[in-house]
Amino acid sequence: MNERLVNVPVILAIESSCDETSAAILSGRKVLSNIIASQKIHEKYGGVVPELASRAHQANIVPVVDQALNEAGVSLRNLSAVAFTQGPGLMGALLVGSSFAKSLSQSLSIPLIAVNHMEAHIMAHFIHNAQENYPDYPFLCLTVSGGHTQIVHVRSSDDFSIVGETIDDAAGEAFDKAAKILGLPYPGGPLIDKNAASGDPNKFHFTTPRIGGYNFSFSGLKTNLLYFLREKKAADAGFIERELNNICASYQFTITEYLINRFFAAAEELNIRDVALAGGVSANSELRRKFQAFCVAKNLRPFTPSFEYCTDNAAMIGISAHYKFLKGNFADLRVVPSANIRM
Repeated sequence: MNERLVNVPVILAIESSCDETSAAILSGRKVLSNIIASQKIHEKYGGVVPELASRAHQANIVPVVDQALNEAGVSLRNLSAVAFTQGPGLMGALLVGSSFAKSLSQSLSIPLIAVNHMEAHIMAHFIHNAQENYPDYPFLCLTVSGGHTQIVHVRSSDDFSIVGETIDDAAGEAFDKAAKILGLPYPGGPLIDKNAASGDPNKFHFTTPRIGGYNFSFSGLKTNLLYFLREKKAADAGFIERELNNICASYQFTITEYLINRFFAAAEELNIRDVALAGGVSANSELRRKFQAFCVAKNLRPFTPSFEYCTDNAAMIGISAHYKFLKGNFADLRVVPSANIRM
């Protein structure tokens, strides 16, 4: 059946902001397919190399889109619109996705929808097959990823305001760089979480950044870890290997406490009852545990997306595009990607 004829938008969404090439098909708020091609090439460099990411996107985008259409059982003539990540992200990577989306929308004579990557992380909470309950507006969201850390006041699907954000490194970056210092492979954040499960979070104490308002800072914490390890290794060459789990647990404890305390202080001041986590770091087990525990203690309603929609993926771009489609919020061919676009 051609869903374009029954007023249910069928959207092809494309995500290419960093090192994941992803395409998804959504029928309304339901995800029919969500294909992600990861770029393993960056592992040997210990981080994402922008030029290599762009080349990989060029090689991946056609087969990924084709697979998404086939898995969803949707043909190009069924599509109501094409959505893409406008930013923020790596400029070369964004250009691949935006250029493909523009060309396809023009060839099919269907609307083009530009989506803010960080707004999409938040809107992932409204994917129909991700969960049964959804936050009520207004709600507060802690969005934590490799490139961003933000507290966002969400009043509607197109009304976002940043209450606080990092002034330097993001929390995900603090995890990954710490993992590199510890000799763990990239991406290191999940490995710190895994090792921390067997460690003592109170064994070592690291500096909690102190800045005003609800902003965050992680550069000082990262430097604190570096100097701590240098001092310990100078006295004991086997310190890191022997204490790895305890170091990971203590470092993770410091970051998650910092995030949770500042976020819930903002929620209390704004008198917000519905609170949410989003972004790749929202998959961190300790952050989720503390988030749920705090909500129980304060009688708040917690919302966390399914793990498959935490990291960068096209389904979150599609759900954000769904609400833009309903409001007729379309882009034209003059739209350009932006590496540092704001909400």
